[in-house]
Amino acid sequence: MKSGEMIYKQQVRNLTGLVALIALVLMPLIATSADAKTKRLPKAPPIAGKAKFKARGNVGDATVTGAKPGTRLLLVNAKGRIAKQGVADRYGSKIFYDIKPGAVFTVRQRRGKKSLSTPRFRVLKPGANPKQSFYDKKTLHKGLNYVTMRDGTELAMTVRLPMGADSLADGPFPTFIEYSGYQTAAPHDLLGTIIASLSGGGGDSDPLAPVTSTAVGAVVGPLLNFAVVSVQMRGSGCSGGAFDLFGWPTTYDGYDAVETVAAQDWVKGDKVGMGGISFSGITQLFTAGTNPPHLAAVSPMSVTDDVYSGTGFPGGIFNSGFAYSWITERMEDAEPAPEGGQLWSKIMSTSGDPDSDTATRESDMQHCLDNQKLRLQTRDANKLIKHNPFRTPGLFAKRSPGAWVKNIKVPIFWIGQFQDEQTGGHWPEAIANLPKSNKKVWVTLQNGVHVDSLGPSTITRWAEFMNLYVADRIPVLPSFILGLGGELYKFLADAGSTPIQQTRFADMADTPANVAAARAQFDQDPRIRVLMDNGAAVPGDPGAIGAKWEADFNNWPVPGLKATSWYLGKNGTLTNGKPAAGAVSYKSDPSARPAKTLGENAQGDSWLAQPPYNWQPVAAGKGLGFITPALGQDTFVAGPGSLDLYLKSNMRDTDLQVTVTEVRPDGKETYVQNGWLRASHRKVDPKKSKAYNPVQTQLKKDAAWLKKGKYNYTRVQIFPFAHVFRAGSKIRINIQAPGGDRTIWDFDTIEKGKTRNTIGLGGAVPSKLVLPVVPGQTSEGNPLPPPTALRGQPSRDYVPASNGG
Repeated sequence: MKSGEMIYKQQVRNLTGLVALIALVLMPLIATSADAKTKRLPKAPPIAGKAKFKARGNVGDATVTGAKPGTRLLLVNAKGRIAKQGVADRYGSKIFYDIKPGAVFTVRQRRGKKSLSTPRFRVLKPGANPKQSFYDKKTLHKGLNYVTMRDGTELAMTVRLPMGADSLADGPFPTFIEYSGYQTAAPHDLLGTIIASLSGGGGDSDPLAPVTSTAVGAVVGPLLNFAVVSVQMRGSGCSGGAFDLFGWPTTYDGYDAVETVAAQDWVKGDKVGMGGISFSGITQLFTAGTNPPHLAAVSPMSVTDDVYSGTGFPGGIFNSGFAYSWITERMEDAEPAPEGGQLWSKIMSTSGDPDSDTATRESDMQHCLDNQKLRLQTRDANKLIKHNPFRTPGLFAKRSPGAWVKNIKVPIFWIGQFQDEQTGGHWPEAIANLPKSNKKVWVTLQNGVHVDSLGPSTITRWAEFMNLYVADRIPVLPSFILGLGGELYKFLADAGSTPIQQTRFADMADTPANVAAARAQFDQDPRIRVLMDNGAAVPGDPGAIGAKWEADFNNWPVPGLKATSWYLGKNGTLTNGKPAAGAVSYKSDPSARPAKTLGENAQGDSWLAQPPYNWQPVAAGKGLGFITPALGQDTFVAGPGSLDLYLKSNMRDTDLQVTVTEVRPDGKETYVQNGWLRASHRKVDPKKSKAYNPVQTQLKKDAAWLKKGKYNYTRVQIFPFAHVFRAGSKIRINIQAPGGDRTIWDFDTIEKGKTRNTIGLGGAVPSKLVLPVVPGQTSEGNPLPPPTALRGQPSRDYVPASNGG
């Protein structure tokens, strides 16, 4: 067996330079000051005078601005030792990342044998929040604002009024924040663009309007009579600072934004909520985890729980599809304007908003331009990924949303899909992190794609939640929203939909007593709501957005579930009893099938009612299939699964992809879920794992090559899902090289078509599938949906694999 160090070096060689960009999402820069543990830091030159540049502490970082480009800068600790060195960029800026929080430093420039120095400053500690007076001094006006955070960085924030309100004097307004790195604080109106599209007016979109991915705040909130503050993440758009996704400064900007907005006299109840999907949903988990005292509630949609295992490196294999393309776009957004960056920042930094008066336009131009000065301090992603193909200990806690979930104390309404083509289906693993003491938790899980969090089966409950816990009023959906629902979903996804329903409380008078009564009723809703057969609810319109039925539970993992085993056998059988001893092999070849199931317009096509999937069967000799007999009764599975393999390979490492499907009585096969694993990452954490849920450590120290010529016990985690395998259907498991099952995920696999893997069957090596079955739960009389109906779940003709399964 080779050491983890050798595997680490091998994986470094396997990762390409292009792939390196994802590291910005995945991990912070490893502090070079770690050398101080083994040798003494050099002594700094004595101070001869004051430096002309400025230095300040961020949360865990130190920032220098105003230096002469090319100046060598020395970060000097309280003992007069040089902790780090760096060179000012062409804007005269430098960020020293990953500095000990709470430590005191100066930044110096050599001048002969002496130096010029900044005043002493302290690196900020996470959780050491400003006093309330810091926020009370800030005033936000309608439209675009520039607001200073605790470390002096300016964020762009745009105040959007409820529909029908003309000024802040019409308040106070119930208010929520949408916090994103997408183009969100652009000051113009997105609704006008959408209305023009719905009416067939066409025309160019407004470059100074938010992008549609921030429509929850830019459109939905104001239509539902909320004021919304669109907060632009640091290092993007017209906000200052450097782009450092999910680093401490970005997370605590969320805290400062909440407290700043809640302190405004036009905000109802001195409290705010948070709303948004995807990027704007993930930021809610971080922000809520910092516990701002004036945060009322959060409502994340379509998020990831972990930037390593959940989206970036599923099973330890780099996601070179969506993850790579997404971070590439974010890097482009972070380039300094006007030469690069988001479209609105290019305009605002050169000509300003043409709808503003001259003084405002000039002021906004200068703010936006000044806020580009740290953009060249984005971390060196290539260097990061080269040195960190594993989960680096101690670094991921602050960058993984699921790690912050354990701190959330406010009411939370959380929605996501098991087959989300962007962020993935791993996110339910974080539900168990929510504190048991937080009784105001409502999580909705469903099959489907990224956009489906906004679907008609969830949007009304979301509106109820936001009105009851943020606005303190009786929830009522405007009649025009009910009437426009179908057109809105056509605009979003080019798909039909079930009707949007009015709230359960619309007939109640808006009095304090009734609000309390409505909230008490909402509190009785189940903690876990699993929407089933999304896409099969509209007869004759397969793939229309909306669930057919639901199953409710009081927790996740579902209480009382049974870890049920099916053993892999000869001829592709999958049975509850242990089969006779044997073995079966396949050639691991990712080129045997198309890498993805959709073509060039994969992202847009993923949301269609009937995407043009090209989901190819297991190629002859290039994978294995195992299938159960026809089920005698409905089998309801809810949660992650485990494929426990006894694996032998002609290579010391191999990449595995596992696919769970339902083979129907009509001969069609429906996709259910995937799991992945790089075999050298197979070490599981016994404290976190269950019989149906192997949780790998993904640590470098735990990595191990496969034992040559021997069977290696290898457990592959199958991402969570909820699915009823109907009576008469069969459960199938496929094993092959990564790729070919997802619309926009691709994999930087080590497989080159030369690996031959052998799976042990029965006897001393009883490979098995373990799924979490909910006893007694059925489809409640709902028939098997049409084969292409389920959203996010392609269907194909069932073709047995070469081994018969």
